[in-house]
Amino acid sequence: MSGPGHPHSLPRPGHHGGHTGGTEQGITGKKTEYHSVPYRSITHFAVETAGTFDLDAELKIWISGTPTPIEKTFTKGVDIYEVQAILTQFVAG
Repeated sequence: MSGPGHPHSLPRPGHHGGHTGGTEQGITGKKTEYHSVPYRSITHFAVETAGTFDLDAELKIWISGTPTPIEKTFTKGVDIYEVQAILTQFVAG
């Protein structure tokens, strides 16, 4: 990530229609569509965890002009607090 306003791709779970970015289809046969979002378009975001021992966390990102947030679930392999710190740096900075 090289600075404010640069795009960052996040998968959009459950979204299988249209084609605005790269689409991948793996061994499972499920497609995942990725959208590139400039940091300057993010109006706000939220991180939700069920508690300190919860392995999963959810990130919601609201984009300017879009009422429904992009949602992404992270598993134990990702430090959601690091993701939150990066977003805070580029969105609020």
